[in-house]
Amino acid sequence: MRLAHLRCALLIGAAVVAAWASTSSAQFAPGRKEVRVGAVGIPSMLEPAAALDGASALIARQVFDTLVAWKEGTTDVEPALATRWTVSRDGLTWSFTLRDNVRFHDGTALNAGEIAASFDRHLKDGQRTPVVWTALLRGAPGVVKEVRAADARTVQFVLVQPYAPLLTVLAHPGFGIARQVTAADGSVRFIGTGPYRLTEASGGRVTLDAVAGHWAGGARAERLIFLEVANDDHAEAEFDARALDLWFPPGAPRRNDGALSIPGTKVGYLAFQTEKEPFSRKKIRQAVAAAIDPAAIGVALGRTAVPLQSFLPAGIWARREGSPILGGTRRAVTTLLAEGGWPKGFSPTLLAPTELPGLDVAGVAEALKTTLQAAEIPVRVRLEPDASLRTARGSGEHDIVLAEATIAAGDPHLFLYPLSTSEGASRGPQTLNFSFYRNPRLDDMLIRASQIAFRPERARLYQRAQGVLSEELPWIPLYVRLVWAVARPEVRGFRLHPTGLPRLTTVSLEP
Repeated sequence: MRLAHLRCALLIGAAVVAAWASTSSAQFAPGRKEVRVGAVGIPSMLEPAAALDGASALIARQVFDTLVAWKEGTTDVEPALATRWTVSRDGLTWSFTLRDNVRFHDGTALNAGEIAASFDRHLKDGQRTPVVWTALLRGAPGVVKEVRAADARTVQFVLVQPYAPLLTVLAHPGFGIARQVTAADGSVRFIGTGPYRLTEASGGRVTLDAVAGHWAGGARAERLIFLEVANDDHAEAEFDARALDLWFPPGAPRRNDGALSIPGTKVGYLAFQTEKEPFSRKKIRQAVAAAIDPAAIGVALGRTAVPLQSFLPAGIWARREGSPILGGTRRAVTTLLAEGGWPKGFSPTLLAPTELPGLDVAGVAEALKTTLQAAEIPVRVRLEPDASLRTARGSGEHDIVLAEATIAAGDPHLFLYPLSTSEGASRGPQTLNFSFYRNPRLDDMLIRASQIAFRPERARLYQRAQGVLSEELPWIPLYVRLVWAVARPEVRGFRLHPTGLPRLTTVSLEP
């Protein structure tokens, strides 16, 4: 029943908000054109480059346009401020042609020089680490040598090495185009070209007003008001007082009425130490995957996440559809264990963190232990705090480890590459390939996919790589965390996005 409920929630979350079954059916005052949005961590100053996720990034997506944008419901991209782009034969120069007649909110015309200056500012802010740039462009300056204006309508990214994920990551709100201005009092503010302009930011409240004549069409709500709403108690009080229309909770909300969810970009997985027996043997890894009951894991996950049966969640571009990774018959498990030579009396250790936000780690670990024990794979659970966990898994002392990773900006490279290639398998605290799996053929696929700019070929390579992973199983996807929102019944036109950063231009209130 729990899994059925979760599947239902996913279907609802993927659709436009329709109705909220609530005992209260009070209507808003006729003609109200503002939508009140609650979130955690409302900024006092809005700068697109300040955050990878959370309220700052969500608000930035409404105010600052990007060169390309994520498509509805997926991390694939479409034109935005750039209408087309080309890549040089060596993959080192990306040229973006800009949309005509776009203006910043202060009336300044958008041109390639403004865009180059916007990107250049990421690296010249001596006060702060360029968080978004560092995370998505392999450090600072990372793979980017220069961003320059080739002419008034063409901006070029010159790279130090081919980096095909550039196109996907440029859709992240952290790379929103911003014009920096200094007010008379010396304060700095940032102006965008997006469908909403910033009109107020103070004391846990940010007000955005719709911009007339935006190139993508007008926003349906005249005003968005973002409010600091940190927890369920606060949200429920605001909803009951009709002071809140939409809430982005930090995790699964307590209230079911109006709750929506879709799979996000944070994946939980099990990595086998493939340098150690018996997990160096493919048949043993396959047996463990077949022995895991996804229904039992789903119960332990509660409303935080759902079992994941592929190497990329729904909504991530280049996802491969195929046979489920988890679950199998008892006979299949027994056969695989016999063929793999499971050592008699062997009891591997499952290493897991003592705590992960919003997740009952001990409950998930116990569910894994129980389901594996039922298939005659005894497992000992060992929970470790973060510092000792990093040391243990970095040194490779584990047999199996439970970990989480995020598909940053929704590009497969920033997930499959560090978890699966030889480059990430070096021992130490920075280790990301906790399976210590090395496969030259897989390395080649993932390296080529990170270099080839032709997107259909990238997708084909990632799907082939996922095919190799589903056969080899150096690590197995276990779950994907859900992205949640809660909406009043009057809200129309709202859709969640896998990144948790939806555009809100289609959102309105029913009269």
